[in-house]
Amino acid sequence: MRIAQIVPSLEEKHGGPSKSVQRLAATLSRLGHEVDLLATRPGNETAAAEDGRLRVLQFRRDRPEFLCASSDLQDHLRQHAYDCLHHHALWLRTLHYACRAARATGARLVISPRGMLSDWSWRHRRWKKWLASRLVHPGAFTQAHGWHATSAAEADDIRRRGFSQPVCVAPNGVEAPSAEELTRAHEVWTQLCPAVAARPVAVFYSRFHRKKRLLELIDLWIDIAPREWLLLVAGIPQEYTVESLTAYVQRHAAQERIAVFDGSDRPPPYGVASLFLLPSHSENFGMVVAEAMAWGVPVLVTDSTPWAELSEQNAGWCVPWENYGPALRQAIAESTDRLEQRGARARDWVLARYSWEQAARPLAEFYDRLANTAS
Repeated sequence: MRIAQIVPSLEEKHGGPSKSVQRLAATLSRLGHEVDLLATRPGNETAAAEDGRLRVLQFRRDRPEFLCASSDLQDHLRQHAYDCLHHHALWLRTLHYACRAARATGARLVISPRGMLSDWSWRHRRWKKWLASRLVHPGAFTQAHGWHATSAAEADDIRRRGFSQPVCVAPNGVEAPSAEELTRAHEVWTQLCPAVAARPVAVFYSRFHRKKRLLELIDLWIDIAPREWLLLVAGIPQEYTVESLTAYVQRHAAQERIAVFDGSDRPPPYGVASLFLLPSHSENFGMVVAEAMAWGVPVLVTDSTPWAELSEQNAGWCVPWENYGPALRQAIAESTDRLEQRGARARDWVLARYSWEQAARPLAEFYDRLANTAS
């Protein structure tokens, strides 16, 4: 089957899909499919790379860049035939190109909302999304042949928005870090923040966005965390910058207890963590949650993420935001040995439960069913 995986950007600052879609595309190609991974990028030229049956093409981004407009990508989709066009994310111009190409060529169009249909995301800046659905990619939602959800909760979100097309639930995969990745991460983060070598560390690692409840987490940490623990805040600056968060911490005289770093172009800080924290308003999957567990770190997340099994697996805690404070108290009161035991359990469970092949196979079968279904 000839498949195009389309993601607006492969830049790290755009969050989980910039990594997960690449791995999905690579796994589909290893399963024998002919796969093109298509994206936009800043700059004046198209970049191309090939790895066996996988071809990665990044097309020059036009203005307005924030919509990921690209006439070169649009031309490519007009000129090349695919059996399936799988677009990841909403509200951007690339979805319009995929929709038009599917109409013109008869390809099946699959959309992954990537968390953008959750209640919180749907309400956030609703007027912009209303405009995008009518002006940026008009008709794409109703013309899609199918949807891809990375959790049962996200499938429920799709149905709650009124879409009746078939839905494939296929979670992301995760991989264990190599010995080299473990060593490099530890070296980089102990050099950047020497305090992590001498203190127990809780890590927040995600986009600096209000959706992640980052300021609320900082306030909670200041209120209840013991002084010997360090909160390491690392990630991709978006709504908040490193400078603004550092100033916020300093205004609360908490600079000895909380350290803030830009995580761009650096290895993930899981290797120095005793505990991973993500109190998001919503997550369709939460790639960083799975990654933290794959590195052997227990996690504490909100129940607006699809990780309800954590508690029964003894891999961490998944609680309502209202109970996040008590759960945090419980987690940081546990002994180092107990946290390490939870982390080992988390690693074994997540690696057994979430592989990229387990993600790719049901999607490939879904594409095939759609391709053999009359329009």
